[in-house]
Amino acid sequence: MVEFALPANSKVTEGKTYKAPEGTKNVKNFKVYRWDPDTEDNPRIDTYEIDLDTCGPMVLDALIKIKNEIDPSLTFRRSCREGVCGSCAMNVDGTNTLSCIKDINDIDNDAKIYPLPHMPVIKDLVPDLKQAYAQYASIEPWLKTNTPAPKNRERLQSPEEREKLDGLWECVLCFCCSTSCPSYWWNGDKYLGPAALLQSYRWIADSRDEETDARLDNLEDPFRLYRCHTIMNCTKTCPKHLNPAKAIGEVKVAMMQRK
Repeated sequence: MVEFALPANSKVTEGKTYKAPEGTKNVKNFKVYRWDPDTEDNPRIDTYEIDLDTCGPMVLDALIKIKNEIDPSLTFRRSCREGVCGSCAMNVDGTNTLSCIKDINDIDNDAKIYPLPHMPVIKDLVPDLKQAYAQYASIEPWLKTNTPAPKNRERLQSPEEREKLDGLWECVLCFCCSTSCPSYWWNGDKYLGPAALLQSYRWIADSRDEETDARLDNLEDPFRLYRCHTIMNCTKTCPKHLNPAKAIGEVKVAMMQRK
């Protein structure tokens, strides 16, 4: 069950319906979560009838069409439109994904669009990611070395060492995985969550990094790492087809091997 951070003592209500022009044949309903913190209104679901013959193929195309042609007050994040920036992450048809690579034709009935679950909502489809980014910063996501840099060349890796980073560096920090994780829902203030832990393992696995023990010390805590119960929601929902659960397992193996 997907839950959302709502204002106190409120419930989601039915909102407005925006009809497509009369005579439009290829129509699909988009039911979009709306909430404006500047009003005292309850969150609502507005329905937009979209002519798919005049709309791009992806869910983000429909949202842009709504904002440009129907309701300019609709608020959402987006940037690259290529599944690279992670900005347009939201819950579409019950699954956390990137709306720019979610095909409208993959949605059988009405398209139901909500912000990422279990995050405070800033407005409409925009979640507050301050905590998630602070947790990402806490794993110190940069190369850390003690030895002097080689002269006139970069720090080298073998092809085999570089291959260990595949499935890690591709993460776009959309936080679809973390916001699908029940352990993160329950302990989001203490548990780092799949996105930050996958990023942590990206540096633990990097042969050029010389602070592995310090990185593992940073995760040695009953909550930061060990709240993962391998539920696998993170891997199932990742729009980049990565495996955060496997990365978290590898961190646990590294933790055990050094003891």
